[in-house]
Amino acid sequence: MKRVFLILLSATVVISCSKSGGSSAGKGGSKGELIPRNKSKSFVSERPYGMVAIPAGSYVMGLADQDFTNTPEKATLKTVTVSSFFMDETEITNAEYRVFINYVRDSVVRSLLAEAAGDGSGAGIGSFAYASKKAGTTPNAYQEFMESQGGRDGYDESKKLDWSVPLKWRTSDYPDAQYAEILESVYLPPAERINNERIIDTRKLKYAYNWEDIESAVKDKSRGAKYLKKESIAVYPDTTVWLKDFNYAYNEPLYDGYFWHSAYKNYPVVGVTWDQARAFCNFKSKLKSDYNESLKKKKQKAMSFRLPTEAEWEYAARGGKENATYPWGGPYLQDDRGCYLANFKPKRGNYIEDEKKGTYTYTAPVKKFPKNGFGLYDMAGNVAEWTESPYNNSTYQFASTLNPYLSNQAYREPRKTVRGGSWKDIGYLLMTGSRDYERKDSARSYIGFRTVQDIPEGTAKYKKRTN
Repeated sequence: MKRVFLILLSATVVISCSKSGGSSAGKGGSKGELIPRNKSKSFVSERPYGMVAIPAGSYVMGLADQDFTNTPEKATLKTVTVSSFFMDETEITNAEYRVFINYVRDSVVRSLLAEAAGDGSGAGIGSFAYASKKAGTTPNAYQEFMESQGGRDGYDESKKLDWSVPLKWRTSDYPDAQYAEILESVYLPPAERINNERIIDTRKLKYAYNWEDIESAVKDKSRGAKYLKKESIAVYPDTTVWLKDFNYAYNEPLYDGYFWHSAYKNYPVVGVTWDQARAFCNFKSKLKSDYNESLKKKKQKAMSFRLPTEAEWEYAARGGKENATYPWGGPYLQDDRGCYLANFKPKRGNYIEDEKKGTYTYTAPVKKFPKNGFGLYDMAGNVAEWTESPYNNSTYQFASTLNPYLSNQAYREPRKTVRGGSWKDIGYLLMTGSRDYERKDSARSYIGFRTVQDIPEGTAKYKKRTN
C-alpha cells in the first residue's frame, strides 16, 4: 500500500510540473509542437536614402556588340544571374564624401582631446574627456568586466567618445591653452603653410577599421581574430590628380577647389582610390549601425554597404533591357532632338561640341542626364566607377554563373575592374559591356564610385526610408 501511495505522489508531481508553464517545449498553447516565438510576418527591407532597389534577374554578361579594338578584355558571352540589391542612384558626390572627411577629422580631434583631458575634472578641455571618465557616469556590469580584462581587441568601451560636446574651431572660442595646443597640432605646421593659411593637415585624417578575410577563414575551416584585417586609410581625396592626369593642360582651378568648393558639391567625387572607397563603405555601414543602436526600439541589423561586383554593376547599368548597348538601351549616343545622353568626349579634341546639347568640359553635376530603367543616373559617362571585382582577362570564363565574383582574388589582386567610361572617354567605353581597369592604389580625376547594399532573399517587398 505504501508503494502504491509513492507512485501516485510521483505522478501528481509530474502532472503539476507540466501545468506550471515552466516547460521549454514551447510557449503556452503550443500543445507540445515546435512553434517559433517570432511572429511570422514577412520581412520588409527599408530602402536606404538615395538608393534604388535593383530586382534580381538574369542577363547575358559581356560585350555583345562589335568589338572595334579586338582587345582581350572582350570575353565569351554567358548568361548569369544576379540577386537583388540596393544601389546609389548617383555616384557619391563631393558633399557626401565631405561628411566622411568631417567625421574622420572630428574623431581624430576628439580622441586627442579625450586623451589629454584625463579624468574630466575641471572646465575647458576637461569637458572633452571620455564618456566613462566624466563625473556622474556609472559603468554597467559589462563595462566593468571588459575594463578589468583590458578591453576587447579593436574596441575599448572605456574610450568611448562623448559626441554631445561641440568642438570649438574658432581660435577666439578656444576654452584654454591646452585645447589650443591640441587643435593646432592637426593643422599644417607654419613652415608648410602657403600664404600663412591655416588648413587641416590631411595626412592626419586616417580612418581605422577591421574587416574579416572570409575566404581565408573558409579555406582553413576556422573563424577567429587572426582573420581580421586591420586597415588605417588616409581618406582625403588626392586633389593633385587634375594636374597629374593632364601634364599639359591648365586645370589649376579644379586642383584648387573641385573637392571643397560649394560650387562642386553635387559633382561626383574623384581622386579616390579603391581602398578609400571601401573605407567610405565601412563608414556608411557604421553610421547606420550606430543609429539603429541608439533607438529605444531596436531595429534589425542593417546589411553592410559595399562596392558593387562587376556583374552587379553591368546588370544595373542595363536597366532591365535585353542586350542594351548603353544604359538607355539604344545604340545611339543622342536622343531624337540631337541631345547627348551622357557626359563624354564626343569628338577628337572636342569635349563640349555644343553646350545646347548638354555636354560639359569636365565632370557634370549628378542627375543632369536621363536615368535608366532602374532609376540610376550616369551609369555611362561622367566618371568611371570602381567595382569590388578584381580584373582579369579570363574573368568571365571561370567565374560562377550565379552572382559572379572572384572572392579569392578580390583583395590580393592589385588591378580592379572599372566600369562606365568617363567625361574624357569616347563613346565606346560607355557601352554597358565595355571593361577597363586601374590599380587599386591609384587615384584618378575620372574615377569615382557608388555603393550597394544587399537585400535579403527573404524580403517580401521594399519600403521607403522612414527616418
